[in-house]
Amino acid sequence: MFRTKQILMGLLCCALVFGVCTDVQAQTKKKKKKATTTQTTKKKKAPAPAPVSQDVELPLTSNDCLFALTLEPDKPFGPTTAPDGGGRIQEVVADKAHPNIFEREHNSVWYKFKVPYNGELEISIVQKNQWDDYDFLVYKNTGTYFSNQVIQNKVMPVAVNMGMVDSNTLAAEVLRGGDRKKTTTATTTTTTKKKKADEEELPFVEAPAPKAHIGMSIDAKDKMLTKKQVGGFIKSIPVRMGEEYYIVLDNLSYRGQGHTITVSVHADAYEPLVLFYDKKGKRYVDVDLMILERGETGAERPLIRDAHYRGGKVKFVPGFSYTLYAKREGYFSVYREFSARDLMMRDTLMLYQMERTERGSTFSIKDIYFEDGEATLIGGADSVLMNYVAMFKNHPDITFLVKGYVQSYGVNVEEDMLLSLNRAKTVKQYFIDHGIEADRISTAGMTKNEIKRAAAAVLDQGAKFSGIKVDLIITGKKE
Repeated sequence: MFRTKQILMGLLCCALVFGVCTDVQAQTKKKKKKATTTQTTKKKKAPAPAPVSQDVELPLTSNDCLFALTLEPDKPFGPTTAPDGGGRIQEVVADKAHPNIFEREHNSVWYKFKVPYNGELEISIVQKNQWDDYDFLVYKNTGTYFSNQVIQNKVMPVAVNMGMVDSNTLAAEVLRGGDRKKTTTATTTTTTKKKKADEEELPFVEAPAPKAHIGMSIDAKDKMLTKKQVGGFIKSIPVRMGEEYYIVLDNLSYRGQGHTITVSVHADAYEPLVLFYDKKGKRYVDVDLMILERGETGAERPLIRDAHYRGGKVKFVPGFSYTLYAKREGYFSVYREFSARDLMMRDTLMLYQMERTERGSTFSIKDIYFEDGEATLIGGADSVLMNYVAMFKNHPDITFLVKGYVQSYGVNVEEDMLLSLNRAKTVKQYFIDHGIEADRISTAGMTKNEIKRAAAAVLDQGAKFSGIKVDLIITGKKE
């Protein structure tokens, strides 16, 4: 009996010890798991917030004529914050003699702009809220004391758009917009499933401009819209280069929203699609782009100034000349001077190749010519080589190799090797004469094997000689 009790007590002690050990192990595992979870949680970073587009804040003074905001033709301004109030001065107040202007300014903003060339004035106003009741008047600047003359109704607007909101049409558009949104969502879902490689092969498609709700258009029929009429657009008016105009835009809606406004001049012009393409990467790239426009008087205006230009149509007008400068990190910059007349005979696309500045990038030149059997340049080499001079001047840290070529049947290989090297030296000297430092340029000719292989391909295989006269090969950067 005593023996049995001893055995039972021993088993009970073992069970207790085993249970405690198991519990300790479980707690240890639990702590380790908790610690691992805590560490994992710490490693996870909160997702970066999506970029929020900031509205252009309208200055408090912009609802007075004296502090009108300057618009650049062809460049959208906005979206803005909502105009707030009629300003410290009520410049526009209707009376019995002048009923077709604002009864007063409710929530207004004044703009001004100069006409860049002769044509028909067009205005596009995209409202954030289509139900807002925006009106606008256009005044031609009469010079000194213009603002006072507006206040006294001594100068009248040259264009009036005070049309009422067409509620029925607007409601129908809103309903149709909902259907379009569903369709777009379905299309987007399907497109997302495609591979990235397929997306890169898609052609460039310019994003459509937002649809204007009110404005002035060359296609409109109404010369004026009074406050008793329903409509959104009035007919364009003729304007001349150098004239200055003011636009007062007023929102009658209480607690309304902002807008985007664009002024442009309709004229006979060339409007190609301007794009920049990385041939090696097989993709369009955005660039830091500046295009300047110059008239006969020599005055310049920035047609485009965009640090992230992704491509789009640009309007070039006859009688004007242009300077285009585009740059992007890791690529050679593009510099061109041209007139609109030069472009009229071209296609509707201006495609610029963005060449990489990385080591090994090669530029093969075919359209230069040498005297037969000599290293002397002849013909119009300037028109070809000056483009490369400008390219390397814009990147003074880049070094490169000039490699010369000859069309040889391999009769005198040593002589051909020397001729190819001398032609490379001639091109190097051309760069030096036009301002490229000599220590940035190295030279090379064809090797004996290269000449023999080229000759054999022509004689034995019926191939044609390469038309390349020289290669420019990027070798690195100056230290």
